[in-house]
Amino acid sequence: MKKTLIALMMVFALLSSVAPAIAYDPKEQDIAPDVLIVRPIGIAAVAVGSVIFVASLPFSLPTGTVHTVAQRLILDPVEYTFVRPVGDFDYQLGTWKTAWGETE
Repeated sequence: MKKTLIALMMVFALLSSVAPAIAYDPKEQDIAPDVLIVRPIGIAAVAVGSVIFVASLPFSLPTGTVHTVAQRLILDPVEYTFVRPVGDFDYQLGTWKTAWGETE
């Protein structure tokens, strides 16, 4: 009984020391420029990147670099525009998991 109580107390001590994940807290001065300026530019970048991607297909298909070209021209702007939290300009691209994964 004493060993069980000690083990239970150790588990509770370990669980109480676990820090919760810190969420990004956007600054108020970062939200308005992000929504009014950066997101519309991101939407335009997705459109322009899609056109350039289609134009680059004759060159990227034979070399097998379609995934890399699509990642840089389409998926990165989509992630930065639609996945990134509002006001978070320090967002690390490539953290968004898509079904378009490289085969390893």
